[in-house]
Amino acid sequence: MIVVTGAAGFIGSVLVGKLNKEGQNDLVLVDDFSNEAKNRNLENKIYKAKVDREHFFEWLDENHSRVDFIFHIGARTDTAEFDKAIFDKLNLNYTKTMWERCTRYSIPLIYASSAATYGLGELGYDDRHDIVPNLKPLNAYGESKNDLDKWVLKQASEPPFWAGFKFFNVYGPNEFHKSRMASVIFHAFHQIGETGKMKLFRSHRPDFEDGQQLRDFIYVIDVVEVLMYFIKNPWQSGLYNLGTGKARSFLDLTLATFAAMGKEPVIEFIDTPLDIRDKYQYFTEANMQKVLNAGYRKVFTPLEMGVRDYVKNYLIPGKYY
Repeated sequence: MIVVTGAAGFIGSVLVGKLNKEGQNDLVLVDDFSNEAKNRNLENKIYKAKVDREHFFEWLDENHSRVDFIFHIGARTDTAEFDKAIFDKLNLNYTKTMWERCTRYSIPLIYASSAATYGLGELGYDDRHDIVPNLKPLNAYGESKNDLDKWVLKQASEPPFWAGFKFFNVYGPNEFHKSRMASVIFHAFHQIGETGKMKLFRSHRPDFEDGQQLRDFIYVIDVVEVLMYFIKNPWQSGLYNLGTGKARSFLDLTLATFAAMGKEPVIEFIDTPLDIRDKYQYFTEANMQKVLNAGYRKVFTPLEMGVRDYVKNYLIPGKYY
């Protein structure tokens, strides 16, 4: 039996779909299932049970002998949320309890960390353990993820295998419910459809041209491929980056979206708001060597191909993965 937390969410629901496609139906899905918009991500999925996240540890205490693996993908991911108590409860303390249960019951664990832990990238984007205490996240969300990584690395007792994956800029199907926290491609698709153009932040740095701010965009299908690889090939426990290893510009992404929609590009550059300008990232790129060292060899989906698949097969028809 495999447990997936955050199962009704963006990455979690795609992971459930991928597990189903590989014949894994003995699944227990964990989430707050009160959001009907999120629950649509689970339509046509096959699973044994749904357990509310507030009751999951009671369930695990009774059923741990049947659990083979836990994907703990659930988290509060709103980077504009400033209430530290929310992140402490849902991201930090909940995962600490998950870790302690997996250690006690010898259950392998994969949990969601985040590239938000890297802040402005002052120390680079290497998933080395020695830099974790010195990272400076830019918001409460990133701090909660880094606080967890710091705590994990101090533990003397641990699950038989564990990995914390630092997700970079993930895009793809099943993010209809994410509103303003959805990917740039999701917003571009709707903005282009409604106005015929796309607004991008202009550069406020002389070393970057307008639209050339860079991110490591990764298709959610590739994310779950890596997660699935590690369940089948548990290598060394530790923190792992999960991006493509290739930064691309917002202009590239926007042009790919226009192309996938069959429209001529019309792009307007606007000032980056003052309240976020000093914290705005101009470059992120995952060092993927550790994942490669673990034997992962699949080629990551090129941005233009991923955007085309997402737009044509999911956004235009309104379909879910």
